[in-house]
Amino acid sequence: MIRGSIVALVTPFNVSGAVDYEALERLVEFHVSEGTHAIVAVGTTGESATLSHSEDREVIKATVDFVAGRIPVIAGAGSNATAEACQLTESATLAGADAILSVAPYYNKPPQAGLLAHFRAVAESTDLPIILYNVPGRTVTDIADDTTLELAEVSNVAGIKDATGDLDRAKYILQHRPDGFAVYSGDDPTAMELCLLGGDGDISVTANVAPRLMASMIKFALAGNFGEAEAANNQLRGLHSELFIEPNPIPCKWALSKMGIIRADCRLPLIPLTSAGRAAVREACVMAGIHL
Repeated sequence: MIRGSIVALVTPFNVSGAVDYEALERLVEFHVSEGTHAIVAVGTTGESATLSHSEDREVIKATVDFVAGRIPVIAGAGSNATAEACQLTESATLAGADAILSVAPYYNKPPQAGLLAHFRAVAESTDLPIILYNVPGRTVTDIADDTTLELAEVSNVAGIKDATGDLDRAKYILQHRPDGFAVYSGDDPTAMELCLLGGDGDISVTANVAPRLMASMIKFALAGNFGEAEAANNQLRGLHSELFIEPNPIPCKWALSKMGIIRADCRLPLIPLTSAGRAAVREACVMAGIHL
């Protein structure tokens, strides 16, 4: 089981708008050296919705190559079309990922029976562990708790990233999950609490900017050390909030650009961070001990 602080990695672009693989390598080295426990490539924060299928596979493969086995790489490989989700999963498997993050189908609003059929098909397309991704704020589709638990009985459905921020739901899944089924936070503001409840880590936006502090906070929370976890989390609260002051990953990329790691560019329809957003993110970074 993958546990700990798992960064939902941004995808850097160069001045022409192409993927910047030199910057991607710097990002990977930054996270390995700062103690991040695993990387998600081409998830939501990685602007997967704007990548072509060939870019998708190339970014996953490059991330795997740059990591070189030092920490696990989880590949985002979801779609609202089941056949396409299976194809992306197969491609990520061939690219060398260690696990798959599969988002709930978006836009077409399938019923729970459709979600069961969708994720079973995805699981059958690979031998890799599948992590379900429930983020109804983006997809409109909500994976019901009992649907999650039914899918948890599928041999290679290994966990869920719960981005609802609803700790009562997390408690229910934690109480009823089978052995070996991981529950990850996908909501930085409530990640500490979920880990203290018995969760397995956080798939994090904040970790892009403050990887060492996030890794430390999650480590303390997983160990049940409330005092140390809370102290670290208090430093991170500004980032948990302000990295979402404008649509993710706009604020995150701006901070990383000021840290000298990547350019701030996102792909349209995402646009540059506003001046008000820059001031708020800068203040949150200072609170976390990061001086831009």
